[in-house]
Amino acid sequence: MAKSSVLGYPRIGQNREWKKALEAFWAGKLDESTFQSQLQELRLNHLRKQQEKGIDFIAVNDFSYYDHVLDTATMFGVIPSRFPYEGGVVPLSLYYGIARGTKDATASEMTKWFNTNYHYIVPELGGTEPVVTENKPLIAYREAKEKLGIEGKPVILGPLTFLKLSKGYKLEETDAWLARFVPLYVQILQELAEEGVQWVQIDEPILVTELGGDDIARLKKIYETFASAVPHLNILLQTYFESVEHYNDIVQLPVQGIGLDFVHGLAGNLKSIQESGFPADKFLGAGIIDGRGIWKADLREKLGLLEVLSKIVAEDRLLVQTSCSLLHVPVTVKNETKLLPELKDALAFADEKLDEIALLTKAVVDGADSISDALARCDKELLGLKQSSERNRKDVQQTVATISAQHPERSRSFADRHIAQQDKWQLPIFPTTTIGSFPQSAEVRKARQLWRKGDWTPEQYASFIRDQIDIWIKLQEEIGLDVLVHGEFERTDMVEFFGEKLAGFAFTLFGWVQSYGSRCVKPPIIFGDVAFEEAMTVEETKYAQSKTERPVKGMLTGPITIMNWSFVREDITREQIAYQLAYALRQEVEALEQAGIGMIQVDEPAVREGLPLKAEDQAAYLAWAVKAFRMTTCTVQETTQIHTHMCYCEFHDMIDSIEAMDADVISIETSRSHGELIHSFEQNTYELGIGLGVYDIHSPRVPQVEEMTGMIDRALRVLDPNLFWINPDCGLKTRGLEETVESLRNMVEATQIARGKYSA
Repeated sequence: MAKSSVLGYPRIGQNREWKKALEAFWAGKLDESTFQSQLQELRLNHLRKQQEKGIDFIAVNDFSYYDHVLDTATMFGVIPSRFPYEGGVVPLSLYYGIARGTKDATASEMTKWFNTNYHYIVPELGGTEPVVTENKPLIAYREAKEKLGIEGKPVILGPLTFLKLSKGYKLEETDAWLARFVPLYVQILQELAEEGVQWVQIDEPILVTELGGDDIARLKKIYETFASAVPHLNILLQTYFESVEHYNDIVQLPVQGIGLDFVHGLAGNLKSIQESGFPADKFLGAGIIDGRGIWKADLREKLGLLEVLSKIVAEDRLLVQTSCSLLHVPVTVKNETKLLPELKDALAFADEKLDEIALLTKAVVDGADSISDALARCDKELLGLKQSSERNRKDVQQTVATISAQHPERSRSFADRHIAQQDKWQLPIFPTTTIGSFPQSAEVRKARQLWRKGDWTPEQYASFIRDQIDIWIKLQEEIGLDVLVHGEFERTDMVEFFGEKLAGFAFTLFGWVQSYGSRCVKPPIIFGDVAFEEAMTVEETKYAQSKTERPVKGMLTGPITIMNWSFVREDITREQIAYQLAYALRQEVEALEQAGIGMIQVDEPAVREGLPLKAEDQAAYLAWAVKAFRMTTCTVQETTQIHTHMCYCEFHDMIDSIEAMDADVISIETSRSHGELIHSFEQNTYELGIGLGVYDIHSPRVPQVEEMTGMIDRALRVLDPNLFWINPDCGLKTRGLEETVESLRNMVEATQIARGKYSA
């Protein structure tokens, strides 16, 4: 009979217990023993929950102390050479040092996990020789079995994906590195087999990207090696996030099961399986419940899909499962007491998705009538949201349709605007600025809580925010920055803040998901038509500008980032949602300009992460993403300087699209990737204003002047000094006061050195 399966569960806990434990440990408030004990209890609770809901194949080793890619790297002793390491099990101090940096060594690069908002730590090869330091899947399996009696399904990141996500090796060295890693995987698998493990889930999401024939040959060799080494161990080769490339080659690999995404990869995977069939001797992991979205599944539609698949795959070889790990969704809907009833009824977070998996599995085994009540309830709940007035605002729909049919562009070219802006602002060579936010201390967070709970009046809170602005305007002037910001002390999150002020959004109380490390975000839900209601940022920005003679940037989050960092409705296209957001934000840009703000930053850090994984879909996405940005910014005067910011992504393949956004100044992360982005500009000209971040704000270490000077010098070998800005990588919200001031002082000192060198 069909079985239920889950690919992974959220790490963070219903009340972010995971985050709190990590940060307490880092702060020295928890000793390692207590820390380990707290995380074990959380981990067991997650397994217990899946056990109680009747999931047949429960993933183990999906829990992480920071990031599962970093876990894989440290399991194999892949330690960057700049970190002292003498072999053996990697201690937590080193593990977290690689992720966060130390006073003596920079953190490893962090980038997006495929096209999600989760960040992973990029493994760096070429340091220590790989070796198995500990068998983490085996440890997780034993724990689940001994503590809860669960016959777990260990999860391992596959060798081809792990290598493809790593850095520090040349393409021609691929086979040599696989020759190092594959025997280590064999050792892990053999130890699991000896323990009596029945199924192992090997994640190879790289298989949904475009691979060449050499990689398919490598894949075949890898899994033939596994089959020979562990002939009695069942391997579920798991893919997700899109349809697989080279379907016919992949399904013939010597594994016992293939996991396919029938949500985000539905069209391609369904076409492949219908046209080419599926091996009778393999299990199909049918990922039909969305592991990335928060909407309740249409159970009738999913049953229809399962019926189609059941005609191709025998029922006793069908696994009903999530499309990917539930890492990307919040834990549970049950505590959300402030949502509109029609919205709450249409939501499914991780725990509710477990219920959906169990229901659909029961329907496959016992027939649809066995869940008739659940089907009827689902029909009613989905219809309630569809008929919501929030989803049927004809005024918004018609206006946006008209505006989006036009070609948005500034009134004059960048070259002309640059002259006018230089004449207006009279900035020195290499203007210095920051990305927008300054440290949000415990005092700031407490003030916000007091206001939200009603203990403070809006006037008290506004006065507090003005006091913070006063402090940081003065600090910025003392540090010597040229273009200032107000600090964003009134903002909890760069997306949530705007969503709370726009129509069409809803907000959860506990809908947290992991972004990177202990950083958790609570994505807004775009469930209706988006519309501007009133000015959102003018008051604070205008106040800050009144406190200084230097320019203060207005700070907005762009339409694509708001969309990509939200959970969005599924009844209209993402392009339509982007245009609704763009029109609403355009009205805010115009309000700032009318209030006398002549520099406006519209941040788009998430443009790259929304790029489709399939090459044939990327051009269309970039076209409407660029159009949405230009819709937001195109109506300002030529002297109004539009800034934007992007971070922690690889941009080498979209430099043309970045330039097409036509921002006067763009700031892009480059320090954590150790300046590698500069190589893109060595091969591509860029003729607009640009600031390459000269230090990593995600690390608590204070960068030295010499480090930033070196970054500046390299950048200026390929970029026009007259268009170059100097700034940190990203916002400074999560940093402390002293380290922020010291880092910015060093940045200004590095700038002064550069001015002396390049102004001569």
